[in-house]
Amino acid sequence: MAQSDIDEDLYSRQLYVLGHDAMRIMGAANVLIAGMRGLGVEVAKNVVLAGVGSVTIQDQGTAEWRDLSSQFYLRESDLGHNRASCSQKHLALLNSHVQVSSHTEALHQDLLSYFQVVVLTDSSLEEQRWVGAFCHANNIRFIVADTKGLCGQLFCDFGETFEVKDITGESPSSSMIAHISKGNPGIVTCTDDQGHDFTDDMRVTFSGVQGMTELNSYGPIEIRVIGNHSFSICDTTEFSEYEKGGVATEVKQSKMLSFLPLNDALEEVLKNPELLVLTDCGKVPRHRTLHLGFQALHNFTQKHGRMPKPRSQADAETLVAMARQLSTDAQFDEFDKDVVRKLSLIANGDLAPVNAFIGGLAAQEVIKACSGKFMPLKQWLYFDALECLPEQKEGDKHLTEEACAPRNSRYDGQIAVFGSDFQEKLKKLRYFLVGAGAIGCELLKNFALIGLGAGEGGHITVTDMDSIERSNLNRQFLFRTEDIGKQKSIAAAEAVQKMNPNMNITPHQNRVCPESEGIYTQSFYSSLDGVAAALDNVEARVYLDGCCVQYQRPMLEGGTLGSKGHTLVVVPHLTESYGPAMPSGQKAIPLCTLKHFPHCIEHTLQWARDQFEGLFKHSAENVNQYLSDAEFWARMAALGEVEAVEVLEGIHESLGKRPGSWPDCVAWARMQWESLYSNHIRQLLHCFPVDHVTSSGLPFWMGARRCPHPLTFDPANTTHMDFVVAAANLYAQIYGIEGSRERGGILKILDGIHVPAFTPTSCVKIHMTDKELEASQEERKEEDNAKLNELKRKLSCFQMPSQNFRMIPLEFEKDNDHNFHMDYIVAASNLRAENYEIPPADRHKSKLIAGRIIPAIATTTAAIAGLMCLELYKLVQGHQRISLFRNTYINLAVQYFVFSQPCTAPRFTVAGMEYSLWDQLLVQGRRDGQEEMTVEELLKHIKETYNLSIIGLYYGPAVLYSDYSNPADRLKQRVSDVVQTVTKTVIPPHQQMLEIIPSFAEDEDCQKVPPIRYLLR
Repeated sequence: MAQSDIDEDLYSRQLYVLGHDAMRIMGAANVLIAGMRGLGVEVAKNVVLAGVGSVTIQDQGTAEWRDLSSQFYLRESDLGHNRASCSQKHLALLNSHVQVSSHTEALHQDLLSYFQVVVLTDSSLEEQRWVGAFCHANNIRFIVADTKGLCGQLFCDFGETFEVKDITGESPSSSMIAHISKGNPGIVTCTDDQGHDFTDDMRVTFSGVQGMTELNSYGPIEIRVIGNHSFSICDTTEFSEYEKGGVATEVKQSKMLSFLPLNDALEEVLKNPELLVLTDCGKVPRHRTLHLGFQALHNFTQKHGRMPKPRSQADAETLVAMARQLSTDAQFDEFDKDVVRKLSLIANGDLAPVNAFIGGLAAQEVIKACSGKFMPLKQWLYFDALECLPEQKEGDKHLTEEACAPRNSRYDGQIAVFGSDFQEKLKKLRYFLVGAGAIGCELLKNFALIGLGAGEGGHITVTDMDSIERSNLNRQFLFRTEDIGKQKSIAAAEAVQKMNPNMNITPHQNRVCPESEGIYTQSFYSSLDGVAAALDNVEARVYLDGCCVQYQRPMLEGGTLGSKGHTLVVVPHLTESYGPAMPSGQKAIPLCTLKHFPHCIEHTLQWARDQFEGLFKHSAENVNQYLSDAEFWARMAALGEVEAVEVLEGIHESLGKRPGSWPDCVAWARMQWESLYSNHIRQLLHCFPVDHVTSSGLPFWMGARRCPHPLTFDPANTTHMDFVVAAANLYAQIYGIEGSRERGGILKILDGIHVPAFTPTSCVKIHMTDKELEASQEERKEEDNAKLNELKRKLSCFQMPSQNFRMIPLEFEKDNDHNFHMDYIVAASNLRAENYEIPPADRHKSKLIAGRIIPAIATTTAAIAGLMCLELYKLVQGHQRISLFRNTYINLAVQYFVFSQPCTAPRFTVAGMEYSLWDQLLVQGRRDGQEEMTVEELLKHIKETYNLSIIGLYYGPAVLYSDYSNPADRLKQRVSDVVQTVTKTVIPPHQQMLEIIPSFAEDEDCQKVPPIRYLLR
């Protein structure tokens, strides 16, 4: 697959994870996935979405009832039919670029020889041994994936020699250079505000270095870190003197790996801990025991012709004995018989969430095997979620064979683990899913398979405002090409109802925010058993978390960033909540940096994005507001003189110099080019010349301040013309004028345009005394007042072309490659980068940064959704021990897993009583047949019920009541009347509760108090 052949519209988010090179290699790979039960189809789905060349699915078996518990492409009508044949047509629809075929006969060597990667699922140990040996001998990448109930296994053998081209997949580190010394070794000092992220033994290349130019053509140089802002390089003694500038950029290093074949690795893993990748550091002995347990299961199946029966104590004793013998033979002294016993009791189970997690990991290993991207699993991985099992308290009934026996039900694979009563409980639950994007689709798939809300009284509400775009299809697997343009929530609901026709699901298209509280009321949340957050921004998560705390509902939350992902479980009265928004790791770029002193491509891209918003969106919006909004002048008065003058100048420019034709638009674009890339820079250098020094005698242009140079327009320069073409067309669009891409005609128009010579203006004095500053501000205020009045006069004299004249504001669209939006951003940013000698960015990187795109891949999404649903099992079980829950962080690029116990809810004390964020003072404001409480009655109720004396009541920032200063009649007023009076708003009819924050006489200095949740009805 050549880079030009990569479908960037489809793979746009994945390309930011894997890159073009990896995608090209994957596009030529042929993959075999054997076994089409739930795990096999999960692996296949993720691999097809990733975009390999071809996928062949193999299975000799026919669909059974238990398969429907996790095989999302099998229907009841498929029972008795071959699983591979039934799945092939569904998998083929996922990605038209991937050839998907099925094979229904047994595996044989001639078949295996065709593939670069072979994956076995639902396979016997005997089959694993001979296939693994053949693959190892023939340099075929070999993967084994298996799940048994709540446990999973993964094994990889990528041969004697396997090259990893990019170990982490992280973007190469780079740093701006402040100085390079002559010496052996030479010392590189980075700019003060940036420092560097380099580590010892990294290799870097140099670009843009002035003076010591020998470095620019020098090969990758190994470095040694000296400090946060310096590192050493090669001998620079014979090089020229360093003058200024330059960027050091990391060069990714490949790594060669060697893998043991399966037969050797089976024994070696118990002797060599490095062959076992840990999914939970607290379970090392358990996962070594699981290695023996899985082998014992193979032996049991071979001997008895079946798996251990669900909850069969006799079979469990037999399996423990088999595993103990394997442990003795291997001289393994950490054998845990309880783990093997539990494995036997649940091994016949087939759970969608476990398959989603292991299937996501296995598919990621297929991608690594095809592309050489990321560090492969080396070589074993075990996983268990035994905490999902019911807690056995004294007096509790144990699950029996009868309770877990098959019922010819689509949930048989789940009943085998948790029993029929648990299944009935799941079916009656009511859940609210917020977000139907990538994680939302995966959650809905799991919900359908486990039967959440699929019975009488059960229900799922899913809401998402967005409609489906082509770029969604690569990871939001419920959608197809024909769904593009449809609402995500509607299409997703329809898709999962096909998976499980018993699903009770209602799609909404609402944002969950204060404006939708009339829909998502107290009654709505009170009817729920839980909430799942599949959101892509922190603000929405924080708001939803606040609702869950307020209405005492559990929340499952998850998110991904490329190969990385996290999950969080919030349990009322047990764990901490998601909490308030934390400061972002990304610092805001200072305005002066954007306007005058950019020093990296992120700065020029943000500047270009700001230019787009100002020229093609805000200008048109301001004109339309001026023409149609009766409150326009009141809004201007509220802005202040400086902002009002800026807005009115823009309106005057837009209306007074509006184009009448396409040539006018081209002329405007050419003048914009001259202003931005020539005149602006000349003016800056007029005020701060190249040799300018600061008041302390240091050079002004040093460190992060890169001295710019003006550009000269050249119609033969592609980037220059890209800007003019894009800017002219965007300008034409906001006025409703037809544009053109025909460069020959544009060049003819440019030939007739006269560009005035640059005339510098006076410079603003940047160092002033207090008196000078005060005088300058007064002078500026007088000037702005005069400008304001003059602009009002000029605008009143305008003659509009028609009474209904309106401009067309443009909303930035990063994924539409035909509307000139990204054309403008790329050209505008790279021209400014040229001004400041900053290395330019290609369209792909520019779209990532300017479009604020979140890299994404289906494998991580599937794994995260699976982990979220494992926590759902625990919530349904009613677990109350916090040690049984797990928050997770994973990075599939390097097989890094952190499973941690959630933090307990912090507690605080008021008047000697302990509270947490989950505690509240619940007050029924209006009882049946009685009038609503007065403020005085509320104070009395709190005193009598909670023994707390209120001295103040607050509703948001508004003071409802205070002991120190209050209207005399306030105590006699109804609480809701006081709220409306103080806030000067009307409580909407849908609002059923007021959250009021009290302060108490008992603890005047208390920083945290339980809120009063005052029920209006």
